[in-house]
Amino acid sequence: MLDERKPGFRPQLQFNADVEALFVRVFGTDRFNTFCQALTCPSKYACVRVNTLKTTCQEVLIKLLDTINNAHSFLLSSDGRFCGGKLPLVNHGSDKAPICFEHPLLRDTVIVQGDGPHHIDYIGCSGLLKEVVVSRKCAEAVLRGANVFVPGVLACSGHVEQGDIVAISVALEHPNEKGEWVVGVTRGTVLLSEHGNIQLEKKDRMHCYIGKGRALLSRTGMFRESHGVAVEMVERVYNLPPLHGILEGDIFLQNLPSILTARVLDPQQGEYVLDMCAAPGGKATALAILMKDKGIIVATDRSHNKVMDIKKLAKEMQIECIRAYKVDALKAVQPEMNSSENGLCEKICINRQFLDFESKQSVQPRGEIIDLDLEKSSRNCVPEIGISGKTNAVQKYVVTDTLIKGTQYTSNAKARKEGRRMKNGPKVTHSYQGHDAMICVKGFAPHTFDKVLLDPPCSALGLRPRLFAGEETIEGLRQHANYQRRLFDQAVQLCRPGGYIVYSTCTINPGENEAVLRYALDTYKYLSLVDQNPYLGEPGLTGTLDDGVSCKELLKEEEKHLVQRFNPSGPLDTIGFFIAKFQVKPN
Repeated sequence: MLDERKPGFRPQLQFNADVEALFVRVFGTDRFNTFCQALTCPSKYACVRVNTLKTTCQEVLIKLLDTINNAHSFLLSSDGRFCGGKLPLVNHGSDKAPICFEHPLLRDTVIVQGDGPHHIDYIGCSGLLKEVVVSRKCAEAVLRGANVFVPGVLACSGHVEQGDIVAISVALEHPNEKGEWVVGVTRGTVLLSEHGNIQLEKKDRMHCYIGKGRALLSRTGMFRESHGVAVEMVERVYNLPPLHGILEGDIFLQNLPSILTARVLDPQQGEYVLDMCAAPGGKATALAILMKDKGIIVATDRSHNKVMDIKKLAKEMQIECIRAYKVDALKAVQPEMNSSENGLCEKICINRQFLDFESKQSVQPRGEIIDLDLEKSSRNCVPEIGISGKTNAVQKYVVTDTLIKGTQYTSNAKARKEGRRMKNGPKVTHSYQGHDAMICVKGFAPHTFDKVLLDPPCSALGLRPRLFAGEETIEGLRQHANYQRRLFDQAVQLCRPGGYIVYSTCTINPGENEAVLRYALDTYKYLSLVDQNPYLGEPGLTGTLDDGVSCKELLKEEEKHLVQRFNPSGPLDTIGFFIAKFQVKPN
């Protein structure tokens, strides 16, 4: 029996009162409480997708065990899982659970086992250990296997010296007298001081201790340095193998439902596939590997830096079929082009012909003149719209550092970025050799793609571990759903008749899941839900959703088994997630 008076990990996930009431009506009190408890904890395993374009699953299994064994100190618990110390490379002749193994249903997906929760004693020879208080975001990263980095430290005991063993606790948001969520801790606060006692009450942190660590910096150093590891964890509530930065290019750390999403879309070699909200590129690279890097995958995002991140990941994984463009997904459909006075457009509208052409010209030398013949069209149902918006036209374009068009374009992005850097201080920057060029894209011609993946921004109320959820309001959830419906409007127009659309989110909110599907099915009569393969999740929700402002229909009884809902407390121990697959019926 746990002593509630002793420090430990017993967090209570806090929601906005109206949002909590909504979820209690939808799921019931007991089920919602089970969700909340699961959301505060990480999954007890890590899921790794293997880049089979460069290596094999068996090679990755051997490399993972060897790399972790040489780079980290891990021990095995009595059931053969991680809890610190050295790892054996094999488990031959043992009935213990394997540390690493290939997923039985998802080929080329490796499961790396962790364990927890563990009871940790925070009492030293002279009483409670010295303490370091970290931010919620930092704590969530530590629960996933990270160490405590300097920016995450908010407060600590006085006289913490390098090498001291310290207890790690979390300062969570709480409502102030105005009802606003605040942390209320000034960075640099000394615990047990008069100022510290006012800001931090012990009872508020008693249930949020996440482990013990060895201070790599003194208290002064933790608040003087701007980066680096402040505390190296030595005992954790949950032990998960740290895989970030390991075997880069050979593996990609990804949640199980996210890996499944790409399999459900089932891209084939030679197809034209669109990933509408692609950053950071995990699903786009998964699609490329399934297609064996044969075909064209268009990955879009409205952020320049995120597009460059996609390009970097594709290069790291040696994938050539991904074309990353900066596009506002809400304006992705552009059937016509506006031309400038000299007849040359300021931005490019893309159809299949241009994708084929751009793919062949991806290594075009800078400054060389290239011809684009728009007379040929790769699909009869696609308007022959190229760069100039004219049919049967031949235009000449110059390859520049920034884009392909008739007149050279000078971006202000570098100047703006340098201004931010000077204002905010030094930050980690990226320079991707060979990927500095970016084509300026206005949108895509209708029906350009065989398959579309829409994984839109959402409330993310399914992500784990999560120690606070009070920032989301009913109005915020309604705005997320409205944004997702608008994105779906674009996706439907971009997918060809007979093609497929996969819609996914990482939230438990039915307003962003089943209600969006109901909107799509009622608005576009030529859409239909289809079976998914593989199917590992649970059925969707039926009935209605009353959020206190409006009442929305969810799925019909015959539709609920055509979607996959992953609940955080489910038997698969995944994040909360949702997947649906549509077919666009031929007109």
